Amino acid sequence: MYRGGQGMWAWILHRVTGVGVMIFIVIHILDTWLIGFGPEVYDTVMNIYRHPIFRLGEVALVGALLFHALNGLRVILIDFWPEAGLFQKQRQLFQVVVVLFFILYVPMAGYMIWDIIY
Repeated sequence: MYRGGQGMWAWILHRVTGVGVMIFIVIHILDTWLIGFGPEVYDTVMNIYRHPIFRLGEVALVGALLFHALNGLRVILIDFWPEAGLFQKQRQLFQVVVVLFFILYVPMAGYMIWDIIY
């Protein structure tokens, strides 16, 4: 019986971040499409995106992109390096992804949130 672990969390987070990025891309395509209705419509939507809630969404988007990219590199390593498929190596690789994510994301998110607050 499968009991989860790092592999399960890596799989779930990779799917969730992938869906989040896909939703952003669809919204981005739609709001760019609005330019066809005139600059006033486009500017109105862009002003909505300046609201702090949307700005926090940008912080979440950066986190989703970063995790998805780092975990994607982990998946590539597992695919092309046969020894990486071993359970212990997968655990270590996922731990490296998590550590790199926090090292890169925390300062970046702090800077972005600081910009929202002030």
